[in-house]
Amino acid sequence: MSAGARLARWLVPVVLLVAWLGVGGTLGPYAGKLGEVATNDQAAFLPRNAESTRVIDAQRAFDQKETLPAVVVWTADGNDGEVARRLTDAQRQAATRALRSLDDSPGTAGRASPALAAEDGRALRGIVQLRPDLGDELPAALKRIEKAAAKVPGATARLAGPAASQADLSDAFAGIDGILLGVALVTVLLILLLVYRSVLLPLVIIIGAVFALGLACAIVYALAGHDVVRVDGQVQGILSILVIGAATDYALLLTARFREELALDGDRVAAMRSALRRSTGPIVASGATVALGLLALLLSDLTNNRALGPVGAIGIACAVLSALTFLPAALLLLGRTAYWPAKPRATRDGSAGHGMWRKVARVVDRAPRKVWAWTLAALCVCAAFAPSLNSKGVPLDEIFVNDAPSVAAQKTLGEHFPAGSGNPAVVIADAARLDQVTAAVQRTEGVAEASAVTASGRPGAGEPLVVEGRVRLDATLEDPPDSDTAKETVARLRDAVHAVRGADGLVGGYTAQQYDTQRTAEHDRVLIMPVVLAIILAILIGLLRSLLMPLLLVATVALNFVATLGVASLVFRHVLGFTGTDASVPLYGFVFLVALGVDYNIFLMSRVREESVRHGTREGILRGLTATGGVITSAGVVLAATFAALGVIPLAFLLQIAFIVAFGVLLDTLVVRSLLVPALVRDIGDTAWWPGRPGAAAKRDGS
Repeated sequence: MSAGARLARWLVPVVLLVAWLGVGGTLGPYAGKLGEVATNDQAAFLPRNAESTRVIDAQRAFDQKETLPAVVVWTADGNDGEVARRLTDAQRQAATRALRSLDDSPGTAGRASPALAAEDGRALRGIVQLRPDLGDELPAALKRIEKAAAKVPGATARLAGPAASQADLSDAFAGIDGILLGVALVTVLLILLLVYRSVLLPLVIIIGAVFALGLACAIVYALAGHDVVRVDGQVQGILSILVIGAATDYALLLTARFREELALDGDRVAAMRSALRRSTGPIVASGATVALGLLALLLSDLTNNRALGPVGAIGIACAVLSALTFLPAALLLLGRTAYWPAKPRATRDGSAGHGMWRKVARVVDRAPRKVWAWTLAALCVCAAFAPSLNSKGVPLDEIFVNDAPSVAAQKTLGEHFPAGSGNPAVVIADAARLDQVTAAVQRTEGVAEASAVTASGRPGAGEPLVVEGRVRLDATLEDPPDSDTAKETVARLRDAVHAVRGADGLVGGYTAQQYDTQRTAEHDRVLIMPVVLAIILAILIGLLRSLLMPLLLVATVALNFVATLGVASLVFRHVLGFTGTDASVPLYGFVFLVALGVDYNIFLMSRVREESVRHGTREGILRGLTATGGVITSAGVVLAATFAALGVIPLAFLLQIAFIVAFGVLLDTLVVRSLLVPALVRDIGDTAWWPGRPGAAAKRDGS
């Protein structure tokens, strides 16, 4: 080989490595900057075409200033465990003075309400309107309210309402840049060290994942800064976990194949060329299933679902790019040193694999029908509990995993005032039909009180405010705003308002938003799940050049998803104490589990097909399972542990997603991919590859 040729074969990896080092040094910090363009304002993530969303647009005309309400509730000191004592007029007057003292303080918008006594006389309530754009200044504004409210003698003050909830939500996401990323990376590093017993390889894989995350975050940062995509704390957290997990999985597949080829051929360049040729197809196909599955979320009418689609797809694309450029360059330059102190070794029969997986393969080979029958039965038993999973929304007191001050305050508020206080249903209607609409609202079962908003900005205090011929009414509901009964009241309220001829009425507010989100999520599941399955099926058909095998794989991962939901319903209710899940949890779980579950089947069956072409289907199954068992199991454990790291963020939504994906990935890796799929294919034989028969021309060794 000439000197020029030798230089060229090493120049490409060096250039790639330098380019990625530049990416890491320049764009890496964006992994910690994404919070600068993220918003946790949940109003920005509502269904686009829902009635409650139209109400938000309509009611802006009635707000002299857009505000963020903080609700202060006072109860008598020392009443824990006792019957609450009544508060005096002097205390009510002191509470009103405390509220009015905040009128000109930084962050407030308009005059605070007077303190109102509950009907039982045992609590007081007042509302301070804050500017919605306070951002990092919101905690300081709430501290000023707490300080002023504490001046009421003999009473304990608590803060509820949207402002307090937003502050608690921001606190929950405060560690998402550092804690979540740190936990995920340390977890992955420890697992890789234990599995590979190598010093350099885990570090190389982690660095590649971090570079991919930095690139993805930089792209998303730029797009979010120009309002092309939206990012909130949930999307931000899922992006970090998704990129780290996917980049590690793809890296494990390539490094395992490189080690195998290196053991057979001492030439590292030839080994890498062969590893890339045999691994690029499965890695690209796997990335495509996840990326296109996520992009299917663009069909959703829920804005937060639509936000996750392109952001997640960008992350997956960066993970694939890192695995196929940075990692090969690093491994090529390091050679066998990457695996030190372990040494790549070839087995006597030319196949790779751990002894345990040879034993699993023999079990599948001896009794395939018994293996798939028992595993299928176990999965069906788990799946039987799936219908019991309640996905109608998470109650306010379960949104945070740990106790949150705003939740405790809202509970206290509901004990003494109508449970819907602070979160009224908002009705927008034609001013000429105000009397009829008011009467219809007040007659609706489940409505405690209703009145029109006046020029002062408060219901019932003066003449109704008319803007462009429209009026706004606030209807306080009798039930907690997050309850199923409150949502039923909203449905009845809409029927009543819509029945007033000529009123052109709309009903919105917090409860209506939850109701619309739930119904939209149900519609999204019916629409998007078949689309995701169709996308995955098309990719598998192209990769495996078969029709029956892709159908088999899609059916098994779908069964794995349903079985996981069944287990989750039991764990959520009886172990974690959740009465329900967020309406989007099943869809998120489906997209991640089905797309990622197919990944492992792609890794397995692409190798099985490769071996079947040369050795027949029976031997192909045995060799493919033996060769890929260790690496795929390691990848599954890494991905499960990575998603489990979402549990460090104390929000029910992320904890539920973490459990569903982590458990589902382990179930898929250890049961579906290791036992069910190989046993089914072994039992079906060459027919599984219909209409192609890759093993037909090979010696079948008795198959």
